[in-house]
Amino acid sequence: MPKKETFETALKALERAVDSLEGEGLGLEESLARFEAGVKSAALCQKLLKDVEVRVEQLSRAKDGGFTCTDFEET
Repeated sequence: MPKKETFETALKALERAVDSLEGEGLGLEESLARFEAGVKSAALCQKLLKDVEVRVEQLSRAKDGGFTCTDFEET
């Protein structure tokens, strides 16, 4: 069974893709492959963050069974 990728590993993969694209010397095909890998890593990061947001909202339920939702601050 493959190991589940974490947010941290996906973010590192995204950073590596960006760094390699910002560098020089990549051909068109290699640049496209790195870009595709970066897009996949970015999508995974977004999904993992959304999953965490849902979990936090679920854990924020009030003791009386009600639901307390606090907006996340955007930076």
